[in-house]
Amino acid sequence: MTLIESRYQGQLRCLAQHGPSGTELETDAPTDNQGKGERFSPTDLVATALSTCILTIMGIVAERHGWDLTGTDAKVEKTMTSEAPRRIAQLSVWIQLPAHLDEQQRAVLMRAGEQCPVKRSLEGAVPMELHWN
Repeated sequence: MTLIESRYQGQLRCLAQHGPSGTELETDAPTDNQGKGERFSPTDLVATALSTCILTIMGIVAERHGWDLTGTDAKVEKTMTSEAPRRIAQLSVWIQLPAHLDEQQRAVLMRAGEQCPVKRSLEGAVPMELHWN
């Protein structure tokens, strides 16, 4: 179990603290929803969680096999619905694997990334596309 405490600070900004590490992050409402957009929005964090989870799970597998994934990139695009109720309409992720990996290594890493816990948690609720390069 991980405890994360969040506090509303006013002006559509929140401060969250990660219990185990004490690390803090702030969120803002996005500019298209009455906010300043000066920080990640809560839905931005969902998108970020997906891309970083894919990278982390691939990193775990790569380390287990002694493969170097340093510099592997993931870009995520979040699209919101244009009508109410407001929600994430689509998450698209582009993952750039290192050129030095062979086809078997790439296949192992792609399978691992596709099974990340965030993706599994969002499946059926949020449409997602993963693009592998």
